[in-house]
Amino acid sequence: MSFYQALPKVELHAHLNTSISTTTMEKLIQQKPHLNIQHNMTAIRKGQKRTMDECFEMFKVIHQLTVSIEDIFMVAKEVIKEFAADGVKYLELRSTPREESTTGMTKKSYVEAILEAIKQCKREGVDIDVKFLLSIDRRHGPVVAMETVKLAEEFFASTDGLVVGVDLSGDPAVEHAKNYIAPLQAARNIGLKLAVHMAEIPHQNEEVEMFLGLPPDRIGHGTFLHPEVGGSEYLVDIIIKHQIPIELCLTSNLKGQTVSSYDQHHFKYWYNRGHSCVICTDGKGAFASDLSQEYQIAETTFNLSKAQIWDISYQSINHIFAPVSVKSDLKRLWKDLKPGLFNQYELQIA
Repeated sequence: MSFYQALPKVELHAHLNTSISTTTMEKLIQQKPHLNIQHNMTAIRKGQKRTMDECFEMFKVIHQLTVSIEDIFMVAKEVIKEFAADGVKYLELRSTPREESTTGMTKKSYVEAILEAIKQCKREGVDIDVKFLLSIDRRHGPVVAMETVKLAEEFFASTDGLVVGVDLSGDPAVEHAKNYIAPLQAARNIGLKLAVHMAEIPHQNEEVEMFLGLPPDRIGHGTFLHPEVGGSEYLVDIIIKHQIPIELCLTSNLKGQTVSSYDQHHFKYWYNRGHSCVICTDGKGAFASDLSQEYQIAETTFNLSKAQIWDISYQSINHIFAPVSVKSDLKRLWKDLKPGLFNQYELQIA
């Protein structure tokens, strides 16, 4: 694993609550013994799988453990440090603002706790650049979605580049795309970037076409977009025309049973088309796989070279939601790190 951990990486699809590690989860469970939550209720271990419905039930259990701003601050700080320890140099965290009457946590204080964790990590010299996306949960409907956009606008204006976009996620089987086009368009008009989960389940081509009409700046998962899995060449053509990168989460899709095996993952289709693919974790805690492991799985499953793995990592920089100046700094860092890494593993530098 040492090559993959030393490889500088970009993580663009990381949900905060499902990124909580076993160590942090243990702290939360011990703090709330009355909930009687066991570790097997908060993560899918090696060799295990769950249906998508079961995954969403698991996420609800995790949310029971993060109900105060103190919980959110601790979790965010530890998640950031863990990504940094795994060689991630740039991270975009995402989370749905939540309120909790029993603790007085509001949606605004929820976001503020995450942003304070980001700032404190920076002050402490943690070697990672972190941005934040506010998530819209499909289950909560379009009115709440617009409220989330308004909250995102407020933080976008006041946080000096920490809040960079909104994410549409949640159970893909509820609500319809048409209910979210207006909130997403409003976010775009403000200047926020859009990451949209789509085609996570089959037979949603009409909905996908609506989303692509925006178009989003990045696609989350996109499992059933291409014709071989029930999508269409028409949808593929739109995605390629607009050069919309796809956030690909191999282990998450395998354990959530939307793909049958790693070698059947849609990474292969898009990579072979020469389309922009960003390898991501989705939830490194819940799915028990960090970003280094995801890169290793991609290399071994699809017979990629170390040079190809490097290129996937380097090209991912193009798709971050931060300004051009940040992209330039990251590309410079990658180029500075490349000779040392390639020499250490006796690889040819192209």
